[in-house]
Amino acid sequence: MGAMALAVTDLAVASVAVAGTSNSGAAAMVVLMNSPGLSATELGRRIGLTQSATARMIDSLTAQGLAEKGPGTGRHRPIELTAAGRDATTRLLGARAESLRHLVDALTPDERRILDGLMAKLLARVYADVRNSELLCRLCDRAACTGNATCPVGQAERDLLA
Repeated sequence: MGAMALAVTDLAVASVAVAGTSNSGAAAMVVLMNSPGLSATELGRRIGLTQSATARMIDSLTAQGLAEKGPGTGRHRPIELTAAGRDATTRLLGARAESLRHLVDALTPDERRILDGLMAKLLARVYADVRNSELLCRLCDRAACTGNATCPVGQAERDLLA
């Protein structure tokens, strides 16, 4: 399982290169694609960075023309992706999906259904430990994740809060 987790991580991280930014920058772009206009503080919380690391990451995305700070003051300025940032995020998510699709293509449809059930159970366990769906799903393609099914992390969160 450790080798598989590392291999899947390597595939996800390799897809980040398409965006031309750091892993945290890519995570921020995916989060901002789904939740535009977050403050630096909230963005940092969602991707697991300190305030100073978040500020440096936002400065880097801004310098690359991938994000911009909206009107406001200090940490209360909304962060938005630029058109180039949205394009890079779309490419990143496409590369991520393709690499994962290639991996799962080794399975039969029945094996995929079994894997879906097992992954949902494991994600619920991970959520119980992490207790932060935003952090856990920071590189998720939300449209793909919830297009045909209930997100297992979201369901674990609802179950815990019930």
